[in-house]
Amino acid sequence: MYATRFVLTLPRLATTAKEFKTPATSFVRMLANDAKTGIGRASHQARRKTMKEMAMSPATGTPFSIGQGFLAGASAIGLGGLVFYGLGFSNEVGAAEKAMIWPEHVKQRIRDTYMYFGASLGVTAGAAVAIFRSPAMMNIVARQGMVAMGVSIAAMIGSGMLVRSIPYQEGFGSKQMAWLLHSAVIGAVVAPIMLLGGPILTRAAWYTAGVVGGLTTVAVTAPSDKFLYMGGPLAMGFGVVFMASIGSAFLPPTTALGAGMASISLYGGLVLFSGFMLYNTQKIIHRAENHSQYSMQKYDPINNSVGIYMDTINIFMRIAMILAGQRKK
Repeated sequence: MYATRFVLTLPRLATTAKEFKTPATSFVRMLANDAKTGIGRASHQARRKTMKEMAMSPATGTPFSIGQGFLAGASAIGLGGLVFYGLGFSNEVGAAEKAMIWPEHVKQRIRDTYMYFGASLGVTAGAAVAIFRSPAMMNIVARQGMVAMGVSIAAMIGSGMLVRSIPYQEGFGSKQMAWLLHSAVIGAVVAPIMLLGGPILTRAAWYTAGVVGGLTTVAVTAPSDKFLYMGGPLAMGFGVVFMASIGSAFLPPTTALGAGMASISLYGGLVLFSGFMLYNTQKIIHRAENHSQYSMQKYDPINNSVGIYMDTINIFMRIAMILAGQRKK
């Protein structure tokens, strides 16, 4: 009976509710809905504005602190690898141990490769110093903007492609002339870094020598194929660092986004090219060991030296910029 009464009263309650839907009530509800919609739109716009403001807000030291921490962690790993492989804790045979049984032609290939590597650094340094001492040339290479950056990148890539495309022949020929041109172009591109001053560049050169020497030691004492798998990840990392470098050239480091890109380009690039040094060193050894003596195409020490040469240039420039930043503080 109570259930029947309850069911029967529902229609009456509904009718009574309709009686209270006056025009005034509908107007109030409409205003409430408009207010909710306006608040939602305002909050959405506020979120979008906040993201933009966050990107262009004044920079803090956080991006560079993260970059320094990342670099410190990578350095600790590298030092651990140097100790582990250098002291012979690995059970696998490294290139340094296999060098004792290398045939003479393999040793000669590696010697020639590192001879061209050292000569490339010498030509680049000489070209940079010569351009730095010429105000007219410095005015040309120190220009900024999209056009100047495009010309620099095109010159580096074009001269590098020219070097790689010419078959290697012993002696001094077109291949060697293209190699000298490429090294001089790189010297022209890096010449503006001479403005940092001799003391900073001298320290950067010594630090670079230590880093490159340590990484080379790790690469030659580790198993011969230990770092050859890193090609794919390093290529992806290079894309990130390359885009960050271009972005940092146009976004001021005083903004949060600009500081983040500068940190990726500086510290991330230093770690990246250190990884490339390990990879390219083992690639030189692998090619020297496996290139057939009877192949129609000769082993090319110039092409094989280009990788570690560019790695060294990139490591040096980033170390110099880090030292310059520390001096400003």
